Amino acid sequence: MDFDEKIRAHLVSVWRESTGFFSIGGREGMLVLTDRRLAFIQKTKAKPAWWQAIRRRQAIGFMKSRYTMITHDGYDESNLLEDLENPKNVSLAFSDILEIYHEEKEWGSVLYMKYARDGKVEKHQYSIAQDWVKYPAKDALKFMKVDWMPFVEFVQERRGR
Repeated sequence: MDFDEKIRAHLVSVWRESTGFFSIGGREGMLVLTDRRLAFIQKTKAKPAWWQAIRRRQAIGFMKSRYTMITHDGYDESNLLEDLENPKNVSLAFSDILEIYHEEKEWGSVLYMKYARDGKVEKHQYSIAQDWVKYPAKDALKFMKVDWMPFVEFVQERRGR
């Protein structure tokens, strides 16, 4: 990360699923959009109590406004830099993103992304979960309706740079 790179959007409780043919299950994490990258953080050093409070606050916020270009107190560029050291977390330069778009489904809003990473093309869909089931495996149960358009436009404007 560059010293002048700033977080522009930070979404928690994001459920990521691969859109491949034999894909099973998904992962919970955070989507963090900066001036120069899009990161999916599934392993964070943030405290569980912070995560739970922010997740609740975000859900209430989305019930009032569907706008996705939000940030949260208690997580800044230094936290992101620390989380990006974990190889399980994904950091994508805008030029790595081959395709990004969104769709409204009956059950929630979905962000679709196709990107090149480590010589392979990957396709994933991202949704913001509202409710979870934890047994037998953690899985998103109910999803939020959000406005992905500002998020998509931000990435598309910067992909060619």
